[in-house]
Amino acid sequence: MQQEIRFATFNVCNLAPAGAKLYDNLEPLSPAQYVAKAEWTARQIDLLDADVIGFQEIFSQAALRDVLSRTRHYREAVQAGYDAADAAGRMLPTVALVSRLPLAGPGIACVNFPAGVALPADSHAAAESACRFARAPLHVQVLLPGGQLTDVVVLHLKSRRPDYRHGDGSDALSYALANLRSLQRRGAEAVALRVLVSELGRSGRPRIVLGDFNDIANAVTTSIVMGAGAPCEAGAEMRERLYDCNAIQLRQDALRHVGYTNIHDSAYMTIDHILVSEHFHPASPRAIGVVQDVHYLNDHLLLGLPQASDHGQVVTRIKLLGNID
Repeated sequence: MQQEIRFATFNVCNLAPAGAKLYDNLEPLSPAQYVAKAEWTARQIDLLDADVIGFQEIFSQAALRDVLSRTRHYREAVQAGYDAADAAGRMLPTVALVSRLPLAGPGIACVNFPAGVALPADSHAAAESACRFARAPLHVQVLLPGGQLTDVVVLHLKSRRPDYRHGDGSDALSYALANLRSLQRRGAEAVALRVLVSELGRSGRPRIVLGDFNDIANAVTTSIVMGAGAPCEAGAEMRERLYDCNAIQLRQDALRHVGYTNIHDSAYMTIDHILVSEHFHPASPRAIGVVQDVHYLNDHLLLGLPQASDHGQVVTRIKLLGNID
């Protein structure tokens, strides 16, 4: 039986077919630019060499399938995901999952917030979007080696980009309020995800939540998703929580683990994360595996390659119990 499994998350940065208009301030890719991006993305996927990869900023599932056809190790992998478009028919960014492990069924896009979760009334969100994810998370059930069914959720929370409703940010107040609206959206999505993963946890199955959180690991929004500090029944503390793989990996080396996945305003940040349930925590009596280490593929962020993503990729190695070094 396979003793090591790898999970990764990869924000590909606007993967869409050549000629597709995505944003008003972004020119469509030319055919040559698309090929360069597809080839670079395929090489990164092979370099990750993960059993399961969660993707963000997928504007076309067909484009992702084309990228996989350019890889060496993922041409036969299973792909789960969905396409989305706005009222005018313009492509919208979604998430996806690619797996070399078998899936128990098709992925499910979690479009709506769970009952009781909504954006604050003063967020100025349109009524139809106040109770919906901006980019629906994808829930997929993956069969690990040995047959263990595992719930995997791929997410992409609201970015820090200011959400302007009135004004253009030329004054301090409108800029601050626009940032607040983005934070409110990201916070509401974090709460909705916490409810979702908590409900999945009732099954007792392992859970892995990965993707672009658009915030650091100890931010309030990320902590909400993890369930850090939440009240629970005595003895159930570990069962309710999710854990950052970077924090619980066995091979802790401060000099080696220079992890960041994004550079914003000259600040180096890790905003892409892989979270796991207690089933992969070395301190849990119910562990079926342990996080060996976490690696960040981020050298391209300093090279300025036009075809490259603006995010680093994260990959974690999990050793299944029974053969731990």
